[in-house]
Parts: sequence; C-alpha cells; structure tokens
Amino acid sequence: MALPERLTLEEAVPTLQRLDGQLAHQPDGTVVLDATSLREFDSSALAVLLELRRRLQTRGKGLRVEGWPPRLQDLAGLYGVQELLAST
Repeated sequence: MALPERLTLEEAVPTLQRLDGQLAHQPDGTVVLDATSLREFDSSALAVLLELRRRLQTRGKGLRVEGWPPRLQDLAGLYGVQELLAST
C-alpha cells in the first residue's frame, strides 16, 4: 500500500477510501504503508493516517509507515501524534 504524491484536504476522503478498500487484501499483522511518493500534503495527511490506524486496530492489525517525508514527520511532531503513528 502506498500514499499518493498529493494528499491535501481535497484528496483525503478518496485516498482513505482507496486505502480502506485495499485493507481486505492485506495479510494479518502489521500493514506497511509506503509514503516515499508523498510530495505535496497538509495536515489532512495525518488525519488520513490516524483514521487508517484506527480502522486497522479495529481489525486487529497494526500500521507501519515507511519513507516518511521529513516535513510530514515534523508536522506529526508538531501535532503530537508522531508516537501514535510510529508505534503502530
């Protein structure tokens, strides 16, 4: 699973729907989400990640995000959610 190149408020709902649709095809355990293509984003990207994490937890799965853009890591730290997303 991978994040798109752009993830702002406009793309948040369609991106979450696409990712949620892919969850059924993921094996049990931790789902790996590749963020290396993410170039343009706002705080909506964090909202998508947190909601995806929540949905996975209800299914007994975890989330691991790889390839974090440094600016997204900074944003997660600013909002105080970096630990939630790093520890899943």
